[in-house]
Amino acid sequence: MPLKVLSLNVWFDQEPWSERAPLIRRWIDSLSPDVIGFQEVLRGPDVDQLAELVGAAHPHCAYAPAMDIRRRPGVTFGNAIASRWPLESVTHTQLPDRGDWESRVALTARVDAPFGAFSFTTTHLHWRFHHGHVRERQVVAVARAALAPEVSDAAADGYPAVIVGDFNAEPESDEIRYMRGMHSYQGDSVAFLDAWQVAGDRDLPGDTGRGITWSNRNPYAAREFEPDRRIDYVFAGLARRDGLGHIEACRVVCDAPEGGVWPTDHFGVYAELRSEPVTPG
Repeated sequence: MPLKVLSLNVWFDQEPWSERAPLIRRWIDSLSPDVIGFQEVLRGPDVDQLAELVGAAHPHCAYAPAMDIRRRPGVTFGNAIASRWPLESVTHTQLPDRGDWESRVALTARVDAPFGAFSFTTTHLHWRFHHGHVRERQVVAVARAALAPEVSDAAADGYPAVIVGDFNAEPESDEIRYMRGMHSYQGDSVAFLDAWQVAGDRDLPGDTGRGITWSNRNPYAAREFEPDRRIDYVFAGLARRDGLGHIEACRVVCDAPEGGVWPTDHFGVYAELRSEPVTPG
């Protein structure tokens, strides 16, 4: 069985949350991911979206607040991980920002999977179109967190690190090119594979076949009057020589309504990575 990974921005509790949450749960049940990276999750005295969305199949969870929600005392907005397997060495990294009200975080954990432990990170970067200079600094911090020795064995030929999230940047941007090893930042470089680029299901019609995750087909996104874009990603380090960690499949998910209700304003990204070594011969 492959390692199954899901990334989804849940759009905090924007209405109609009471109708959207069951749709998200049904998608999770149908996809049956092993590890989920959520973004825009709320937690506070009267709200716990992570608890609402995951059940017994994902008993191991972690949450990292990115910022407080103004006008809602005690409520925070952040990222979360839900996993079938235990989470170890959970850390959160405050990402570079502009010094204003907006702040972002990367949540990282070492996942104790049956085929070997691996680093898993979920993140959410600055969203404005002209904030590429901030996102460039943010991806450097995200990659460092994901590859830190306390969570990742990738440098010692362990299972590749996995990073998921809402990067708010298109594939051609410098920040995504940095993630893919095609751009350096102040002498620093890394190399992750973009799961959609490697194994995206391009046979599907329309924006789904183009990997679009911010689509005007979705009325919740269309109200922002922004162009269609691919801004949500699953990244993985290079596979081992025995095939462990090889990206085998990737597709856009959470991309259809029920009764006029859509799961969230973003579409999700689902990927499968090899969890068994290639048999010689």
